[in-house]
Amino acid sequence: MLPIRIAGATRNLGAPADWDPDTSGPCLHLPIRDEVVEGLPYMTSRWEPTPDELAALIAGRPVELRIIGTTHPVVSLIVAGD
Repeated sequence: MLPIRIAGATRNLGAPADWDPDTSGPCLHLPIRDEVVEGLPYMTSRWEPTPDELAALIAGRPVELRIIGTTHPVVSLIVAGD
């Protein structure tokens, strides 16, 4: 998946301060939109599947969410409506 620009983006997240691209690979900037949804603060980003990933999704393959670390933040995955 590739991060893409989101309408109304309010900022770009960069790599964490201790990120080492030599050992961990590149960390792209992530455009996000800060917003409140049903009274909760969200940082919303958009992702576009590569052609190979899109073919895998159409074939019924699942989506995985990977979090670096040992604690899991509250997250949400949706299909964008626009």
